[in-house]
Amino acid sequence: MSDARTILLKLRDGTPLTEAEIFWFAEGLATGAVSDAQAGAFAMAVCHRGLGEQGRVHLTNAMRASGRSLRWDLDGPVVDKHSTGGVGDCVSLLLAPALAACGAFVPMISGRGLGHTGGTLDKLEAIPGYNTQVAPDDLQEIVADIGCAIVGAGADLAPADRRLYAIRDVTGTVASIDLITASILSKKLSAGLEALILDVKLGSGAFMASDAETLALANVLVATAQGAGCMTTALVTDMNQPLARAAGNALEVIEVMEVLTGAARDTALARLTIALGGEVLALGGLAADAADGEGRIATVLSGGEAAEIFGEMVAELGGPADFVDRWPDRLPAAPVMIDIHPGEAGFITAIDTRALGEVVVALGGGRIRQEDRVDPAVGLSEIARIGMRVDGATPLARIHAGSEDRGRAVAARLRRAFSIAGRPVDAPPLIHERIA
Repeated sequence: MSDARTILLKLRDGTPLTEAEIFWFAEGLATGAVSDAQAGAFAMAVCHRGLGEQGRVHLTNAMRASGRSLRWDLDGPVVDKHSTGGVGDCVSLLLAPALAACGAFVPMISGRGLGHTGGTLDKLEAIPGYNTQVAPDDLQEIVADIGCAIVGAGADLAPADRRLYAIRDVTGTVASIDLITASILSKKLSAGLEALILDVKLGSGAFMASDAETLALANVLVATAQGAGCMTTALVTDMNQPLARAAGNALEVIEVMEVLTGAARDTALARLTIALGGEVLALGGLAADAADGEGRIATVLSGGEAAEIFGEMVAELGGPADFVDRWPDRLPAAPVMIDIHPGEAGFITAIDTRALGEVVVALGGGRIRQEDRVDPAVGLSEIARIGMRVDGATPLARIHAGSEDRGRAVAARLRRAFSIAGRPVDAPPLIHERIA
């Protein structure tokens, strides 16, 4: 018979926990049998001692088993994608309908933005009426009917993780790779996935502080997901500059719609969507290999099939039935736009992408605390790219603000985020590494 004190003593001393002990602790997190003090001690001990490869798998499976797991009976693979977050990363809005158009089923459980990173749910809620909170049975019905749904996690999915995540936030234990891994994967795998593609961000706007930590996280995520029985590949992708040319909820939806409707195809956002989609189609058996999968994703994006499914998803989840046809009229717009130019002409050599995300938060487009309200209309557009020449005619970015004062207040911070020199540099690669 397990108990919290014995488990904590073993962790303290570096003794590996058994599968039964980890499952007992996760169940105690979900039911309240484990106190906040014990949960905090567990998180701190894992930070210092680690769980080991098998322990990470056990914790992932245990937190998944602490609540409801979805079960499917469909004529195609159930797949998903997870990103570790960044600035201007709106791939999910493109990828889910594109995968569905290729025959996959995508129950995409997503989150909200916090700090400098944007949240998929916040972007979708910029669409009037879009409801991100649905019951699990409704989610399964929508996915079976349309092929995809992007929604928030229900209260009955991985409740042990919800409890432990809140404890980590107040105990300074958020940065543990073991706990990050189990948190991400327990929620994702609760959706009953057969295959998962991970988009792990590297660079100045990434979640992890260093490239080495990013690569370590990517390897651990893949090994743990595969150990938990889900076919998984990771692409380590660039976040040394925003992925899209926009950062801010409605502004990123605009860029998504431009890709879906053909106005903008050869962009970093589109290219990464195609690369991630190719990988997961191959994992799910819908493509011979990743290259074949990329071709299939590109075809449904260019042919309009992905746009049609996106429109059906929006309508099914409470948004406008004519959104794909009339999206410019349906999205909120900020009343003030200000172009910010550099102090000198030159070439962009580096971007502090985290600082750009923080500018969006300062404008009201993100949140520092979970309870903060978000203005969907504000943010940045026309963001300059590394290697571009900027001058009095070509701005660093365009600010979309709720007021002139609020826009001007972030102008200096925005300028400082860009490094400018007299000679151009090569842009960083979009994909740094593939881990399988």
